[in-house]
This record gives sequence, C-alpha cells and structure tokens, in this order.
Amino acid sequence: MGAQLDIAARKPFRLRTSACVWTAVLLLLLVAMTLDTRAVRIGSKEDARAEAFSAEAYGKKAFAPIQSLIEKAAVDARVLAQALASDKAAAGETYGKPGSVGPIFPVRFVGTVGEGRAGIFNVAVDGLPEGLQLRVQTGPAINGTEVRDATGTVAFGDFTNQIDYQDAGSALNNELKAQVLDKLDRDALAGKKIEVVGVFQLINPSGWLVTPVRLSVQ
Repeated sequence: MGAQLDIAARKPFRLRTSACVWTAVLLLLLVAMTLDTRAVRIGSKEDARAEAFSAEAYGKKAFAPIQSLIEKAAVDARVLAQALASDKAAAGETYGKPGSVGPIFPVRFVGTVGEGRAGIFNVAVDGLPEGLQLRVQTGPAINGTEVRDATGTVAFGDFTNQIDYQDAGSALNNELKAQVLDKLDRDALAGKKIEVVGVFQLINPSGWLVTPVRLSVQ
C-alpha cells in the first residue's frame, strides 16, 4: 500500500518536470528565432520588393563616363602595335586592362575602310606592321563585353548576380549603337576614311577586332 502511494506521489512531480523541460525548449526556440530575425529597411537591397535592376537605365547612365575614360586612355594604333611586338606582357600592363582571355586595349586610329561582311569591316591604317589585320564592328550586332571591361571601373561585385552583370555589358553595347552607330551608312562605308576610338581584346596578335566608342567618317 505504501509503495502505491509513493508511485502516485511521483507522477505529478514527473509531469511538472516534463512541462518545465518543454517550456524551456520553447523559450530557447523563441530566443533563437528572435536572434535570427533581421530588420530590413523598405527599399534597401535586402528588401525583396526593391526595384529590380534595369539594364536599359544602367546603359544610359554608364555609357558616357565609360566612353570618356576610353577616349582619354586610347593609344595610337601604331604605338600600340610596336609595343605589342616588342613585349606583349609589358604592353598589356602599360596600356591595357585584364580580360578573360587576354588584355583589353583602348586604341585610336585613322584608316580607309575596305571590304565588310555582317557589319565588320577591314580598315587599312598606315604604319601598322605587315600582316596585322584591323577590323571594326559597326553593327547591327555588337558582340563582346570589351566596352564594359575596358576601363576597369565596372566589376562583378557591383551587381547582384551574373545575369545583371551580363545584361550590363549588353546594355552598354546597345547604348553604343544608339549614340555612335545609329546614323552610320554601312552600305556606303567601303572606300571611306574613318577616325575611330575603340577597344579590343587581344586574342590573336595578328587580328584586332575593334568595338568603336567614337567613329566619324571623314
């Protein structure tokens, strides 16, 4: 009889102990949830409702400053060709910016337009080494990200993700077409003398494909 009373007396104690344990667990969970909660200011980068990246707006805002920097840094094509022939690595450090597969160079030249295909024209420039083929892409399609990467002022870390980074390059090319190449008469370009400021990535030392940021027909 005494044993039965002892067991009965222990049951409420065990129930109270279990209730205390679960209460403590719930309190710890609430504390952890509170610590893990971060206040987000409306309109900040962390706000999921914040305005999405606009590539078009970026291109309109960023093209002119990038264009200006390229023009200031542009090297005469003959000087650059000599520097590359002498020491390609040194020329890259002196005149270029690092690129994915080779340095990106700002360049300027005056030359005579030759044959073209799909908007890409050969240009003969006096004083360039024999065997060096210089071409200019005039659209309507402008390929590559040389304009984005030529100044070293646009970095992947400036953007939320890889898609926005790629879209920024495309937006700059689109703005280039609108501001520099929109009124260019490609059908009448062969045989004309043009003055160009542009950029190219050194992939083949014997072939430069220049993307112009400034082009005038003389």
